[in-house]
Amino acid sequence: MHLLREKIHSFDEYPFSLPVIRNLDKLTFHPAVTFIIGENGTGKSTLLEAIAAAWGFNPEGGTKNFRFSTRKSHSNLNEYIRLSKSFRRAQDGFFLRAESFYNVASNIDELDEEPDFGPPIKNSYGGLSLHNQSHGESFFSLFMHRFGGNGLYILDEPEAALSPTRQLATLRRIHELAENNSQFIIATHSPIILAYPNSKIYEISDGKIQHVEYMKTDNYLVTKGFINKPETILKELLS
Repeated sequence: MHLLREKIHSFDEYPFSLPVIRNLDKLTFHPAVTFIIGENGTGKSTLLEAIAAAWGFNPEGGTKNFRFSTRKSHSNLNEYIRLSKSFRRAQDGFFLRAESFYNVASNIDELDEEPDFGPPIKNSYGGLSLHNQSHGESFFSLFMHRFGGNGLYILDEPEAALSPTRQLATLRRIHELAENNSQFIIATHSPIILAYPNSKIYEISDGKIQHVEYMKTDNYLVTKGFINKPETILKELLS
């Protein structure tokens, strides 16, 4: 992904005013899994949203075939990036935004209610309306049933609705799909999902995005420190 800096009129306007965008030139993605991590507000979701929209996905989430719009809140960053595509063309794809997955589920139900629309779309998601499942079950149904392999999957905080056990199962599913010629770009806070070994991790910190090793990420270090000494940390936090 290249940022077309020469097209940008001002870095004082959003989203170009975000420090990570000001300092961005290009990102090289891992052929299997690329993680983007960082504190809240650093621009992870803005970056992922732009990549997804530039690829042709609905900015609110879904596949390239979804065209609904609940509220236009995405930035125009996608108009200022260029994606370099490999010779291997993705046959499948999905953009998951945890915050707007409810809207995707609603659109699926609405389309399935239309007469003569064809086979129910929900059949591709396990055969049950996503609204008739818990939040976590609907996420996991997406991973297990809709993701078919040989695809590009862009996931923004997929752990948001998943228990630790389901996050481990998601790791396994990511591996299965990566082995089946799939590529993932994932923004996450989960040290479990972030542990996937065949990957590259980019961390946004101090306005820059840099490659970092798993065991040097704050996600890992903070979680490890708390699990190893919860009493000590709680005493310091709550005293």
